[in-house]
Amino acid sequence: MEIPDRAGVMILGGCNLFPQSLLPLFIFEPRYRTLLAEALEGQRMFCIAMQKPDAKRESPCPIAGLGLIRASVLNENGTSHLVLLGITRVRLGRLVQTKPYRQHLIEPVAAPETESLAADALAERALDLVEQRLQMATHLPAALLHPLVPKAAVDGAVRVEDCMNALREIECRGALADLIASLLLSDGGARQTILQSLDIEERLRHLNRFLTAEIVRAQKDPIE
Repeated sequence: MEIPDRAGVMILGGCNLFPQSLLPLFIFEPRYRTLLAEALEGQRMFCIAMQKPDAKRESPCPIAGLGLIRASVLNENGTSHLVLLGITRVRLGRLVQTKPYRQHLIEPVAAPETESLAADALAERALDLVEQRLQMATHLPAALLHPLVPKAAVDGAVRVEDCMNALREIECRGALADLIASLLLSDGGARQTILQSLDIEERLRHLNRFLTAEIVRAQKDPIE
């Protein structure tokens, strides 16, 4: 797939797009309606960037997700429902357009998957934390776990064992960290930290720290 050298950027608070993840969106702002219409006429791609938490003006985080429009439904009132598929991390470069929507030069960024005992140990720790987190839930929400076990989620027969088996089949440590972060981390800032961590070991260390915090939180507020 050819990655464009520039793309429209949708800036959202607390929202992130990881490679290979699906993100449903409701498009209602006029500028983003234009972005969507032009993307559909072109390569069907645009970026999702999280707003910098401490910025007073609209300001995207430098690492964003480039998404491919998988489905889009135009409503009678001009709004749209769509689903984006994450393609790759990108670094936002120079701002080349501000109206009607922001457009940046973009550069794909990726961390090479390297084999190391440290990464293996960190990944195993992450899986242990995920299992602990899921076992704390009163039930496993289908919307959350559908990416892991779609058939079981549809049938309403999701088990922790099914989820863990699916996760353990993922050989790429970086992709594993991304998937876990997109499914189980509730804080947008935490997900952004994972998104912008290009070193795999660093990404897994952050993930384990955030998962531990999620477990502590869940002890007070379990998944419904």
